[in-house]
Amino acid sequence: MYQPLADLLRPQNLDQVFGQEHILGNGAVLRRLIDSGKIPNMIFYGPSGTGKTTVANIIAQQTNRTLYKLNATTASTADIKNIVAQLDTFMAPNGVLLYLDEIQSFNKKQQQSLLEYIENGKITLIASTTENPYFYVFNAILSRSTVFEFKQISADAALQAIRRAVAYLEERTALKAVAEEGALEYIAGACGGDIRKAMNAVEVLFSAGQTVDGKLMLTLEDAKAVTQKSALRADREGDNYYDLLSALQKSIRGSDPDAAVHYLARLLEAGQMQSACRRLMVIASEDVGLAYPMIIPIVKACVDTALMVGMPEARIPLGDAAVLMATSPKSNSAHLALDSALQDIRKGKGGDFPRHLQNVHADTYTMEREQGYLYPHDYPDHWVKQQYLPDDLVGVRYYEYGPNKLEQAAKAYWDGIKKG
Repeated sequence: MYQPLADLLRPQNLDQVFGQEHILGNGAVLRRLIDSGKIPNMIFYGPSGTGKTTVANIIAQQTNRTLYKLNATTASTADIKNIVAQLDTFMAPNGVLLYLDEIQSFNKKQQQSLLEYIENGKITLIASTTENPYFYVFNAILSRSTVFEFKQISADAALQAIRRAVAYLEERTALKAVAEEGALEYIAGACGGDIRKAMNAVEVLFSAGQTVDGKLMLTLEDAKAVTQKSALRADREGDNYYDLLSALQKSIRGSDPDAAVHYLARLLEAGQMQSACRRLMVIASEDVGLAYPMIIPIVKACVDTALMVGMPEARIPLGDAAVLMATSPKSNSAHLALDSALQDIRKGKGGDFPRHLQNVHADTYTMEREQGYLYPHDYPDHWVKQQYLPDDLVGVRYYEYGPNKLEQAAKAYWDGIKKG
C-alpha cells in the first residue's frame, strides 16, 4: 500500500524534529516536560506542517500512553463519548492521550464535554490549532492548558529535511541523485514553511526525474514545476489574514519600504488585492496624515488604477503607494485628536452648542448675526477670537501639532496670527 514520503520520514524522536528549537531544543521547556514524562494538557499553535502531530506521536511513544486522534472538523461529541467509554478499561489502563486536531472547529459544548476528564487526569489533551488559541479556544479549556507556539519552518530547516528525504530516496531507489544548483533550495523556499509540502515535492521530483548515465537528475526547472505555490495563509476567516494586514501597516508606519513591499506581495500573491487596497487607504490617513496630506488622493489614485486594471498589472500602482507611504514623513496627530474627542463624547461630555454657533432655521441672515456670531472672514487674516467648544469643554486641547515640517509650518502661521 502506498505511503506518502512525509509519513515514511515522520520523525521518531525529538532530535529529528526540524525548526522548533525554541520549544524542543536541549533545555527548552517542552523538551524538559516530555523527557520528564509528566505531560500536562497542552495546546499546540502554529501553521500546518510544522510538526504538531509529530510531536504528539512522540509524546505518546515516550510516555507509553494510549493515543487517540480526532480531527475537530469531522469529529462529534459521540466520538468523545466513545473514547471516554474506554477509560479505566484494559484498553487504556493509564488513561488516554487525546490529540484533537483543529480544536477551533469544536463548539463550546463540544469543548466543555472534555472538561471533567482533563481535570481528573483520565484524559490528557493535546489540542492543535492553526488559529490564535486565545481567540478560538474557550477559556475553560484554555485555563487548564499550556500553550506552545510552533513557528513556521525556516528555509534552512526545510532544506535539512529535504536533504534527508533525498538521501532516503536514493537508498530506496538505488539511484544516485544529482541536484542542479538551486533546485533543493527552491523547494525549501517555496514550501512556505510546510515540511509536508516539501516532502511531497521531493517525492514527485524523484518520480518525474530523468535518468542520465545511471544518475537521477533533479533540475531546477523540474523543481519549479512540481512545487506547489507557497501556502500563503491569508484566508479572510483566519487569524493570519489580520496578522498580514497588520504587518503591512506597521511596516509602512515604521518607514521600512522593504518590509512594506514584502507584506504587500504576500497579500497580492494570496489573492487579497482588495484587502490590500483598503488597508493602504487607511494607512494614508492614519499614519502619514497631515505630514503629507496629498498622500491621500495619491494613494486613492493608485488604488483606483489597481482596481481598474486588475492583477497582475495592479501590483505596479500598489507598489508605488506602499513605497511612497513608507518613505513619507508620518503624523497621526489628526486621528489622535478625533479619538480623544470621541472619548469625551462617550463619557457624556459636551453640552449645548454655544448660541452663536447654532443654526436657527427660520431666521434671516441678519438675525443669525444677532446671535453674536463673529464672521471670521470679516476680520484681519480671516480669524477672530470666539468660543467654539461647549461650555464644559472650554480650554480642552485635542489636537497637538505634529513635529513634521508641514504641521510645524501651520503651527507657526497660526501662532503668529493668534498672538497678534
